[in-house]
Amino acid sequence: VQLQASGGGLAQTGGSLRLSCAASGFTFSMHVMGWFRQAPGKGREFVAGISRSDTVTRYTDSVKGRFTVSRDNDKNTVYLQMNSLKPEDTAVYYCAAVYASLYFYSPPTREEDYDYWGQGTQVTVSS
Repeated sequence: VQLQASGGGLAQTGGSLRLSCAASGFTFSMHVMGWFRQAPGKGREFVAGISRSDTVTRYTDSVKGRFTVSRDNDKNTVYLQMNSLKPEDTAVYYCAAVYASLYFYSPPTREEDYDYWGQGTQVTVSS
């Protein structure tokens, strides 16, 4: 099982970045996908998640209206489009996966509910 996150980097306040997470070694379409982040000195927090069907998405309040999670089951990839970036978005971003038997299962927000994790990609937003 592998989750390979990419797309992080340095952005200015108000800028955009698009993260990608390529999955392999498991049946991607049978898994709910989530994005988490961990800022320096803080715990890992839920950012966004998407159901198997991509019809159910979930966001933490601080990114609603700015971030968009999507997936391409043909490419085994989940994305996080981040717009209107703020310095407080600076963190290491992780993608995660959990098996879901239900097609419309809502993405969980607790990290302990996820089975697989990627290695993380650094996002730094300068003020």
